[in-house]
Parts: sequence; structure tokens; C-alpha cells
Amino acid sequence: MSSGVFSVPKAAQKANIHCTHPAGCCQLLVDGTGTGSGSVSGPSRPPYRGRALPAMAAPEPPPPEGCRPLSALLSGIAQAAFHGTAGITEELLRAQLYPDATPDEFRALRAKMGGLLQSIASADMDLNQLEAFLTAQTKKQGGITSDQAAVIAKFWKNHRTQIHESLINQSRWENVLKNMNWRVDLKAQLRHVDQINTPVAIVEMELGKNGQESEFLCLEFDEAKVSQMLKKLSEIEESMTLLTQTT
Repeated sequence: MSSGVFSVPKAAQKANIHCTHPAGCCQLLVDGTGTGSGSVSGPSRPPYRGRALPAMAAPEPPPPEGCRPLSALLSGIAQAAFHGTAGITEELLRAQLYPDATPDEFRALRAKMGGLLQSIASADMDLNQLEAFLTAQTKKQGGITSDQAAVIAKFWKNHRTQIHESLINQSRWENVLKNMNWRVDLKAQLRHVDQINTPVAIVEMELGKNGQESEFLCLEFDEAKVSQMLKKLSEIEESMTLLTQTT
């Protein structure tokens, strides 16, 4: 065999074996060994076609063009309704997402999607409940399309936890205790001598709601007040334990 040139043995020519490799290759599978040499005996072999490549999974088709603004619309509705984000107005959403829609058309679409999200979030639907709910909406006159249902399902799957937590925080009717710090001091200057060097507890409570500025409440307890407070807390704990056991 000369450099850069591959000569096919006569036996291979008679057996009708062809090289399926690209031009300029350095190997020819003649006898199945991959050496490029040897003789062929017996019946003719079929042409070597090489090893079959594994089938590649078809890429996931991109979402329909109309689904992208709908997903953004759902996000805007959720930010305004559930997370309290200011500045997300109807005019802003229409201008950015549906500029070709009339104000009345967009208002109807926004009201429909907002109502569906409210129903889904209020019930905190799981995936089975969501599928049944959206299927019913697609069969309803004046409801939604199957593409819209798919977008809503994907949005709820990705944002359910955040929306649920936000609704819980909004449902609290007053501030909650976020943190508490305390220290014990000794009173050194008092009008009455018998109160000097009396220990007092200074308690600082941080009150507020998530996402809002906290308020701080500072209280002072003497030993008797601390005992009274601990007694009340113990009664509260007993009541909660009893309620938990009965349910």
C-alpha cells in the first residue's frame, strides 16, 4: 500500500465489498478486523454500512408565539394581586404585552385571567385539581383555549409555593412577633432605698409583617411581673396542647 493510496484487494472487488468511509480514510473493513488486509472467502458479504447512530430525541417545540405574552401577563397579575407590587397597571401591561389589543379587549382578557388565578390560588390547587379545573374551563362557552390552559398550568406549577406563602402573610390581621431580645439590669437610683439593686428584665420585641417595616416594643418586668407572664404563657401552652390532642 503506497502512502495516501488504498488499493482494494481483488478478492474484495469480487465480493462486492465497498468502503463506506470518507475519501482519504486509512482503514477499510474487508474481513471484519478493521486491518484493511486479508482475503475474502465464501459467499459475498453485504456492503458495510457502519455502526448505526443512536436516535436523538426530538427537541421540544417552542411555545406558540401567543403564549409568551400570556405568561408575562399572568406574572404581572400575580405580582400586583398576590405580592403587592406597586406600579403594575393595566395600561402598562397592555402597552408592553398586547399593544394591538383595544383597551376593552385587554381588560376582558386581564379580568378573565385574574379571576382564574384567584380561584386557583384561593383553593391552593394541586396538579390533579388544576387539570380538572382547566379542562372544565376549556369546555365552557367563552372559556379558554387549550394553549391558554397549558400556559396557566405551567405558571401555577412554577409559582404555587410563592403565591401560597404570600397569601398566608396577607391573611394575618395584625403584626406578628418576629424577634425578641432581653437583658437583666439592676436598678441603682430609685426614690425608695428598698428598691435599690432590684433586678429588672428589659424585653425588646420586634413586631411586624413580612415585607413591611418592623415596629419595636420595649417592656420592663420586675420579678413578680416575670412570674405572672410565665404563668400566663404556661396556660396558653396547655390550651394549645389540649386543642392539638383533641383534633
